[in-house]
Formats: sequence, structure tokens, C-alpha cells
Amino acid sequence: MRKKNKAAPRAKIIPIQLDAAFFYERAVRSLDRFRYDKALRYFRKAVEYEPDNPVNHCNMAGILSEMGNYEESNNILKKVLDELDPSMTECWFYMANNYANMEMYEAAEEALVQYLEEDADGQFLEEAEEMMDLLHYELDRPLKQPVVKARGRLHDHERARQLLEEGKFVEAVKLLKTIIEEQPEFLAARNNLALAYYYMGLFDQAADTVRDVLKMDAGNLHALCNLAIFRMHNGGREEALAIVGALRKMVPMQPELAFKLATTMGILGEHEAAYGHFRRLLRELSGHRDPCLLHYTAVAASNIGRLDEAAWLWKEAALLDPEAGVAEYYLQHLDDLKSGRMSPPSSYHYHLPFEEQLRRWEGSGDELPERMKRDPLVRSSFFWALRHGDRRMKLQVIQAFSLVGDDEVKEALREFLRLPEEDDMLKRVAVFVLRGIGDNGPIEAVLGGERVVIEANRMPVRMPAANARWQAVIEAAMQRIKNRFDAVQQHDLLTLWAEFLQRLYPETPVIRKAEGWAAALEYLTAKMHRKGITFEEAAMRYGVSAATVCKHVRRIDEVCGIRDRMKAAHMQGEAEGD
Repeated sequence: MRKKNKAAPRAKIIPIQLDAAFFYERAVRSLDRFRYDKALRYFRKAVEYEPDNPVNHCNMAGILSEMGNYEESNNILKKVLDELDPSMTECWFYMANNYANMEMYEAAEEALVQYLEEDADGQFLEEAEEMMDLLHYELDRPLKQPVVKARGRLHDHERARQLLEEGKFVEAVKLLKTIIEEQPEFLAARNNLALAYYYMGLFDQAADTVRDVLKMDAGNLHALCNLAIFRMHNGGREEALAIVGALRKMVPMQPELAFKLATTMGILGEHEAAYGHFRRLLRELSGHRDPCLLHYTAVAASNIGRLDEAAWLWKEAALLDPEAGVAEYYLQHLDDLKSGRMSPPSSYHYHLPFEEQLRRWEGSGDELPERMKRDPLVRSSFFWALRHGDRRMKLQVIQAFSLVGDDEVKEALREFLRLPEEDDMLKRVAVFVLRGIGDNGPIEAVLGGERVVIEANRMPVRMPAANARWQAVIEAAMQRIKNRFDAVQQHDLLTLWAEFLQRLYPETPVIRKAEGWAAALEYLTAKMHRKGITFEEAAMRYGVSAATVCKHVRRIDEVCGIRDRMKAAHMQGEAEGD
């Protein structure tokens, strides 16, 4: 009797979910391969599955326009406006483009005027005005003069954007809030307000602002990108990943939106997706090689292991923009990247890493470069580091702020002083910096867990009593060290003098010559910070004898135990090094 063969195990079949998202993804893949015919078929299927989704219709209209089917594209755009979503005023602009390509200039004028009179945000305002010039030339007559809906609000908004670009975030916030109070539906202003909050390190306020945009326009790409970044950087990883899933399916046709999406995906660690978008932009903008775009593509490439391609891109960027030094920095570290000694860059900004900029500045001993003071990305890094960096980085930022000294910096330091969780020593340095950059009014602060007000022109140290001779010592020292000691060292000198007086009070020494004590304070402060100095050098600088300096140094050391502190710090450093 023949035995029956055992049934072969069934292969596991993964069901394919045929929905609009499935066909959208297929269309996107076809677009990447320039297969417009296949992309169109897939977009048509997406429309069949979600006929009420206006975005699917607009995608299909965009493909038809790319293929030269302008009339069919316009029929779809009219359907979107008439039946699906009249608020998508950008459809009028797309229709005007199609009419112009069909050489139907009268119809193009009508559509363009409609766009300018109905669109509140002015997304394509600049392009629309350029098209008006073209139509004026083609029609050889004066064009209709529309009442441009977006123009009334754009002046203030342009000013706010300029403030953002200059790194003046507090001023930008004030102006943007005023615009939104007057025009609550102005979404571009809300998006920029969210960015201003983010640059200042106010992640919760940034996220809340961008959610308001999405309540009004659920598909707003700028808002979706911004919210994903805000939440990923502030404990909302799950929400951010959900947004990333939606962003993966998007392929914007406009370069500006494509660039926004590409940088967002890179910032969120989706380097493969970022690389794809950047490569597509490089192909489409091949006639205009931009060093920023080359750098961003190189960053994405380096993060997915394409280091040879990254090197080629950085070399081209270096040729186009040799003064920036960004591409050269990564080319110099290429061997470190290849060996794994250095991680690929995580920042999708066109500047040197923040830590590298601070390192170069500290090592130079020079004033903070004007570029670092003005660059909004550098300034946003300062604000971010002051709120979210470690203690050492916060100290570096406070010190750097002493060389910027504008209203933005004063406001940021004042806000820092009100945060209960921040370190008291850092706050005292911050007050010292505020006084040094001309903020002489009363300052609110939380020190020692208590809310205090540091009165006008007072420093954050407790002097035992007012005394003109004690103040003369400080003035003599500060006059000589202000250009040679940084903010932290100046603060330490001031604190040392206050401590010395407090410990002796009321039996404080008689001060006959302020310069002798000032020289002693400089000598000890220099030693605490491992700066080379001798008694003779200090004496010569203050016009006193070396013996006087030595005598006062010994007295301050007896009272405050400076040498013992330095020995203890040195031993601790050696132990940590082991």
C-alpha cells in the first residue's frame, strides 16, 4: 500500500492592502524613476479609493501638467475648487500656469487675478507677480489690477521673517503674535511663530502653536514637518514617528516644499528618505549648483554609508563656497568618518558644528566673530544650549553672550535667571554678564531656591557693607582685566574679593592703595585658571612693588585658602583622568 506524501508546508502569504496609500507610494516610486505614465495610473487609482481627498486630485493634476496634458489638468483643478475644497486657492495659480503653457493668456490672466484676490497666505505671490509680467508682455496691454489679499499682511510678516533670519527671536515673536491677533487665519505667520519659539528652546510653546495650524489645515506640510521635529526633540517620540509615517509618503512638486521635507527627514534621522529627496532636487536644479544643497546631500549620504559620494559632494561645495569652511571641515575629517572615530554629522544646517565653533573661538582669544553674532542658526544654537546643554556648555554660552550684548541676549539671560532648576553659580555669572553688557536695572532671579530681586547696578555677590575703598579695588582690577579675562574669570575675581571681605568683616584691612589689592586679586584669579603670571608682571601692570603684591596674595590666601582649593582641584582632575 502506497503511503501518501505529507502535505508540503504552505508558504506564508502577506496580504497586500490595496488602498489610496498603497497606490500613492507606487506613484511616488514611479516619479523617482521619471515614469510619469505609471505614476499617473497609480494616482488615478488613489483617487478611485479616496475620491473626496483633494490632495490626490491635485497630485494627479500635477502629473498631467508635467506630461503636457494641461487641459485635463485644469479640469481636475476646477473640480477641486468647485466640488471638493474651495479653500485650496493655490489651484488657481496652477491653472494659470497651465493656461500660460497652452498660450491661452487671457484665461491665464483671469486665473492669476483670482488667485491673487483669494489667496490669503501669499504662498506663490512672488511667482504670481513674475507671471503677471510675462502676461503683460504676451498680451501687450495693461493687465487687470487685482486687490492682492496677501499683500496687506505681508509687509509685517516679511519684517518678522527678517527678524528670524537675523536671530532676533524675541522681537520676531512679539511681531508675529500681533499679526496673528489681527489675522488668526494667517497660517504662515503661525508657522514662523512656532519656529521662533523652537529657536528659543521653548519646545512646548512651539508644538502648541503648530498644532493650531494643523487644526485649520490638517495637510499643511510646513506644520507637519515642524511638529515632527518639535516632538522628537521634546519627549514626544511616538507622536513624531506617526507624523514621519505620513511624511514618507509625500513627494512635493515645488522645490521649496521638497527642500523642507528633505531637511526634516534628515533632522529626524530618516537619512535614506532625506537622501532621495536631496538627490531629486540636485537633478531638477542641475543648472544651479548650491553649496548648501550639496552639503545637505553629503550629510545624508554620509549617514547611509555613501562616504565616497559625500566626499565628492563636499569637494564641489568647497569649490563653490571656499570661505564658509564647512565643506573643508568635513573633508579634513573624512578619514575619521570612514574609520568610525567620528560619527557622521547629525546637523542639517550649513555651518560648522556648534561645539567646533565655540572651540575655535575659545582657542583664538579673539572677540566673537560678527558672523557668529548674526547667524540665526548659530544664535538658535546658543539659545538651545542655554536651555538644554550640559553645565559646561551653558557656561560657554553665557560667556559668549558677554560679547554679543543685544536685547535678545539680555532677555534670554533674564529668563534663565528665573528658572528654579538652574545652577546658582551659572546664574551669578549670568548676572555678572548682564551688568557687563549694560543691563543695570533690577533683575529677578531664583537663587538658593528663593525668588530675589538684585537691585539696580548691584552685582550677584554679597558685600558686607558699602565701602568706596573696596569698590575702588574692583574698579582698578576690572579696568585692567576686561580685555584679557573672560566673563567667568572676571566673575571669579569679583567673587574672591567679596568672599575675602565677608570672612574678615568687620575686621577688614585698611585699604591705602587699591592697586596693590587689585594686583593680588588678578594674580590669584590667573593662577586659579592656570594662566601664566608672576608677581613682577602683576606689579608692573598696577604700578606697585612685587613685594606688595606678594604680601596681599598671602593675606587673601590665608583667609580664603586659595592654594588648598587649587591643590584639591588638581588632585581631583588627575583622579578623573585616571
